[in-house]
Amino acid sequence: MGLFSFLTQDLAMDLGTANTLIVHNGKVVVNEPSIVAIDRNTNKTIAIGEVARQMHGKTHENIKTVRPLKDGVIADFEAAEQMIRGMIKMIPSKSRLFTPTLRMVIGIPSGSTEVEVRAVRDSADQAGSREVYLIHEPMAAALGIGIDVEAPVGNMVVDIGGGTTEIAVIALGGIVNNCSIRIAGDEFTEDIQQYMRQQHNLRVGERTAEEIKIKVGSALTNLENPPEDLNVRGPNLMTALPIEVAVNYEEVAHAIDKSIMKIEAAIMNVLEQTPPELYADIVSNGIFLTGGGALLRGLDLRLKNKINIEFNVAESPLLAVVRGTGVAIKNIGRGVPYLFR
Repeated sequence: MGLFSFLTQDLAMDLGTANTLIVHNGKVVVNEPSIVAIDRNTNKTIAIGEVARQMHGKTHENIKTVRPLKDGVIADFEAAEQMIRGMIKMIPSKSRLFTPTLRMVIGIPSGSTEVEVRAVRDSADQAGSREVYLIHEPMAAALGIGIDVEAPVGNMVVDIGGGTTEIAVIALGGIVNNCSIRIAGDEFTEDIQQYMRQQHNLRVGERTAEEIKIKVGSALTNLENPPEDLNVRGPNLMTALPIEVAVNYEEVAHAIDKSIMKIEAAIMNVLEQTPPELYADIVSNGIFLTGGGALLRGLDLRLKNKINIEFNVAESPLLAVVRGTGVAIKNIGRGVPYLFR
């Protein structure tokens, strides 16, 4: 570190569809929902993160809540800039005498187009970053769970986030082949909302569907330790009168089955394109599951039964990508192949 290194603040960011996390000095200092509340009259930001999430679905005509990212990429440029700027301000600072210049590493989906990459870079620039480095999310996830990505060994990572599922085979510091599909946690939530409408004539909001997914969500219809049924209240679609329905894990498994089948097909597609020597390494090491979707009950077992390869759920899967970006930022000076600008 140089004499004036304190003038530069290194930040690693996982800019996710559902949550945004920031690592500073090796610690996760910000972990907030990726949502912004904006005053429609003045166009000013009222709240960011958890406070804005609590407003979601409960606002009046003068306030709108915006999720700046959709399917893993920036859908609302201005809201994304305000969110990044606001979350940077949440970082505890020892000194308020000056604002240090920022150097950032941001995780992006491996299937991002040049336009989508530029949107992330420009948003970070507008939020005050002097240098912006990017890393593909499956590579960051591999770094975050302790895989030696520069070794001549093949490893496969499946990162199921909020907007995208990232599948990649990694070796020698690069991505050998990959697939990025826009089927992930948000799609599961929409599936549950649709199921509740069709099977129970019950209209539920995004937050309630998310709660169902977390509390009784499952990838299998037969679990050894099933969760208790969840009572869900809401208006009847036909009469608008309030009704209460007990939802069990088997129903959720049926609701999200088609989306999980698409993830299975994408994993099989990547495996088909994997060179034989790397395929052998993957069979030996197993496939690593990261991201919020990895927490879905029974998902690892279902994938193992389908693909006949061991699936390992990472420790703290939600933090894998941001921890990996934190590792990457320490290696900027080494000129590692997995960072680009």
